[in-house]
This record gives sequence, C-alpha cells and structure tokens, in this order.
Amino acid sequence: MAEIRTLHDAVAELVHDGDTVAMEGFTHLIPFAAAHEVIRQGITDLTLVRMTPDVVYDQLIGAGLVRKLVFSWGGNPGVGSLHRFRDAVENGWPRPLELDEHSHAGMANRYVAGASGLPFAVLRGYRGSDLATRTDTVSTVTCPFTGEELAAVRALNPDVTVIHAQQADRDGNVQLWGLTGVQKEAALAARRVLVTVEEIVETLEPRPRGIVLPGWVVTAVAHVPGGAHPSYAAGYSVRDNDAYAAWDPVSRDRDAFLAWMKDHVYDGSEPR
Repeated sequence: MAEIRTLHDAVAELVHDGDTVAMEGFTHLIPFAAAHEVIRQGITDLTLVRMTPDVVYDQLIGAGLVRKLVFSWGGNPGVGSLHRFRDAVENGWPRPLELDEHSHAGMANRYVAGASGLPFAVLRGYRGSDLATRTDTVSTVTCPFTGEELAAVRALNPDVTVIHAQQADRDGNVQLWGLTGVQKEAALAARRVLVTVEEIVETLEPRPRGIVLPGWVVTAVAHVPGGAHPSYAAGYSVRDNDAYAAWDPVSRDRDAFLAWMKDHVYDGSEPR
C-alpha cells in the first residue's frame, strides 16, 4: 500500500545515486516539481529514461546529475532544441552524456515488456534506420510461426518511475486522465513508484478514459499542487507556454542557466 509522504522525504527515500529513473508525461502531467527536488538533493549519476525528454530533463542534465539518457525524441516542444542537452553531448559540459536512442514505438514496447515481466518485446520497426547499430538494447528475432525477422527490444525496468497525476485517495490509489502517454506502463515496469498529485480525495470517482493505478503499484504519493508546471494537469491548470519560450534563451548560456537554477530551483522557489 502506498504511503502519503512529503515530496522531500519521498524523493530522499525512493531515488538514489546511480538509479535508472523514468519521469514520464506527454505534454501534460510532467513531474517538474519532483525533478526539481531531485536536483536540490543532488542525487547524481542517474540514467534518465523518457520517451520525450523536454525542459525538465534539460535542467537535470545541466545540473550535472545525469550520466546517460534513454529516449526517443528530445526537444523544447513548440520552441526548439534542448541546449543543456546539446552542450553535454557536444562539449561534455557539465559532464559527458551517454545516449541510448530509440524510436517511439521501440520505447513504448520496452516499457510494455517491463510491465509484463518479459525480457523483451517484438515489433516491426527500426528498418531503414541506423539506431539499432548504435545500441545493445535492440536485436532481431525470427518468428517461429512465419519465419519473419522482427525487431526485438530489451525490457525497461526503471529503479524508479516518477509521474504526476490529478488525484489520489488516502490509500494511495491514483487516478489520472486527459492526454496520457506511457505513465501506466512506466509505473508497472518500475521497482519503485512515486506519484505527485494535485489533490488527495477521500474517494476516487471513476472518469471516462481515466487511468487508475492501484495503491499496491505505487510506493509513495506526495501532495504537490501545481507539480506539473509549466506543463499542465487537465482539469486543474493550463500549459504555461511563455515559460517554455523563456527557457530557450536561458538554456543557451551556461551562466544564465546557472543563475536561473539558483533562483528557481536550488533556492526552492518554483516559478509560476
């Protein structure tokens, strides 16, 4: 059964140096507040996993806490590149960054395999691309029924998955809705799961197309209203497009980046 914890305590207990950490969210429900707490606590040598790393991963990489990134697309959505990510890859600042790049379908299938307790997943993919030649997590398998050669991707089982959601009850059952990505699969594949939520309610009311994670899947829940900002939580907040646009000039300059991080993350004052 999941425990209700403060964000500080939940991160300290669940996220450790050297962990493989998935912080999933697609356009909305991105766990910015939890990631900022990881930065404040200086948890380092992380392997970060996410289908679509955006600004929050740029911040973690720029903070020097990431040794490897497993992903399928990276960018500042609607704006452009991730400049801290790029600086780490091209110049090794503040530290070199190892990459394990996949297709979207490959990443989604890796999570599904991990959630299913299987060692790998099979799909038609990676043909016409050199991605498979640059990773040891893609191979091929021959179908025993048709003889067709298919791509095989190694299962993903993060040490910790961190997601943001709209609601949890006091038993740690979590409900999220709206534009969801692979949060469910990433949670089911992980050894430990931290969920930050907008609201803790006495009883979850099922919603159409809502996803419910039962308390036995979740390790800890932290009540963090606005914890997805500058992304959004459907029904609770809207996307702060200005914040994404403002990140571009900040992230292009190392000194500007460090000053922004001091003002908005290390000093504990989340920008709103």
